[in-house]
Amino acid sequence: MQEITVVGGGFAGLTAAITAAESGARVLLYEAHHTLGGRARTAEGPYRTNDGPHALYHRGPHRTWLKQRGLLGPMAALPPREGTRFRFRSGGELRRMPPLALLKIARRPAEEAPVDTDFLTWATGVAGETGARAAAHFMGVALFHHDPGSLSAAFVQERLRRATALPPEAHYPRGGWGQVIDRMAARAWDLGVRIETTSRVDELPERHGPVIVATSLDAARRLLGDDTLRWTSGRTTLVDVALRTCRRDPFVVSDLDAPGWLERFTAQDPSLAPEGQSLIQAQLPIGPEASKADGAAHADALLDLGFPGWRDRTTWRREALAGGRTGAVDLPGTSWRDRPAIDRGDGVYLAGDQVAAPGLLSEVSFNSGLEAASLALRAGRCADTRTPLDLKQN
Repeated sequence: MQEITVVGGGFAGLTAAITAAESGARVLLYEAHHTLGGRARTAEGPYRTNDGPHALYHRGPHRTWLKQRGLLGPMAALPPREGTRFRFRSGGELRRMPPLALLKIARRPAEEAPVDTDFLTWATGVAGETGARAAAHFMGVALFHHDPGSLSAAFVQERLRRATALPPEAHYPRGGWGQVIDRMAARAWDLGVRIETTSRVDELPERHGPVIVATSLDAARRLLGDDTLRWTSGRTTLVDVALRTCRRDPFVVSDLDAPGWLERFTAQDPSLAPEGQSLIQAQLPIGPEASKADGAAHADALLDLGFPGWRDRTTWRREALAGGRTGAVDLPGTSWRDRPAIDRGDGVYLAGDQVAAPGLLSEVSFNSGLEAASLALRAGRCADTRTPLDLKQN
């Protein structure tokens, strides 16, 4: 039985730990926080918020993996009656339908979009500049970047296709993502993974096998002393608001004038807030020079349009500033393959949402966790093929 150390107990770290333990490795997992989950934690208390709005896309690879192990749990889909209550801010007004040009762009196969051209330029050639800007801003739902039109056309179009798929791909773990994390943690314990929480790792531990660093890229850069571990991500204001419920409230308000998205999560899962209250979560992209207050003001403007009287109905509110915590975004001329490699050499592997793995949102963390565990296991098996003579000579 080889030994594998995992640093970080978020979605990527737990995926890697479970994968390695299922293959017979002894796994030790360190988590700096007192609970597991990373950004997939769900807050305790009456308002069951995630760290930003979260969804699990139906066609994603991790859905099958979780379901096969009984870790997926009950899922909430978009209720049919809520499907007509999408609202779009366009030209400063609230509308029921997006521009037809946006839908025209969304129908184009992702393979047509070039890697080395920005999305706004490519989409303008497809349906004109107005539709292209609306499509770019709509992608605030999955990119959390203040200027999606400046990103690689191939990167944005792949996500636009999935975000506008019918039937909708987005599904939601009932009770929040923390429920999935709890089931993953229980699976890891059952497999014999040794989990040490409140254990911050400031330098690579003394080890007898591979190490998987499943932290943010910033933390990995400091831990490994490798300044090349950098990639572009988003900067956002997180806004969570609870309101007394009104039957006329929309499910989603999507801003097509600037990247922004409000979602009423209790529409599909009423357990996330006390009875009679609605929980709205938003993650508003802001530029490098903008402040948390700028993002909060954007959220207030969307609430004014979509939720009449919301200020008088507010029962709870929370705001936070998040930098570099929205996953990787690819600039023109780059793809996921150009991000920091998973294999760092000398038995060290990376996992997380800003490394060289494909997928949308949490799928990057999952795919990288799976790949890091596979590489670590392979490295351990190669080391174990040494003969007694090899060991004696060493």
